[in-house]
Amino acid sequence: MGMAETPAPTVDAHAHIFTRAMPFAATAHARPDYDYPVDAYLADLDRHGIAYGVIAAASLFDDGNAYTLAALATHSRLRATVIAPPDTDQRTLRDMADLGVVGVRLVWRRLSAPPALDAEPYRGFLHRLAECGLHVELLAGSTGLTKLLPQLAESPVNVVVDHFGAPSHGSAERRAGTDALCRAIDIGRVWVKLSAGFRLPVAVAGEVAGQLLAHAGPERLLWGSDAPFVNHEDDASYDGAINLYRRLVPDAAVRTAIDHTALALFFNRESRS
Repeated sequence: MGMAETPAPTVDAHAHIFTRAMPFAATAHARPDYDYPVDAYLADLDRHGIAYGVIAAASLFDDGNAYTLAALATHSRLRATVIAPPDTDQRTLRDMADLGVVGVRLVWRRLSAPPALDAEPYRGFLHRLAECGLHVELLAGSTGLTKLLPQLAESPVNVVVDHFGAPSHGSAERRAGTDALCRAIDIGRVWVKLSAGFRLPVAVAGEVAGQLLAHAGPERLLWGSDAPFVNHEDDASYDGAINLYRRLVPDAAVRTAIDHTALALFFNRESRS
């Protein structure tokens, strides 16, 4: 089957939407000077034959979730995560879940000392998330995963780890992080996104994807484009993201199984492909 005839993914499980009208967080690591509104994202999905999308909360805008919530209210083919402080009450979480929010994102890749998850306020927060059917979407690097995943395993909440587990370039740290991911998957309630592969050396993306596929299989993996490729707009594209995914996961049947996983996890439905 040629590349043009290869089935497109059914779900893009990681993308961002924003406009220049949205205020940046004081700690934003990038400040895009362009818009990527929900209509542009939907157009990208349609152009590539992708039925569903999951919006990942962008740390660039801190807990400014209004634009994402408005998109969910209008487009039933979308789900999203949000950024919310750990004192967020259960009623607020339930209201967001009713709109199509599926999780709360913890963007802790750049934190030298993430907060303890087995103490307040996070212990209660994780329990409220689980009670509302929301997961933790975790962005943390290899070293962070070795510390955070065991703590999360002690809570009742589901966990979706971003970007291959943000593997370190150093081989020892990278192996430790991926091993921690595999142990967490074995315990249960943990999934990993093969997303933003363009941010990694291809050899590293291939190594980690191969280990995760061999250990966990497609039942614990998801794919995401990371559109609109912030900080990589000149060297990444939607076509490129899909092509890299096909390179890392060359078996179309395995990619279909990954679609099944995303549909069940985010949309409570089965793939018909």
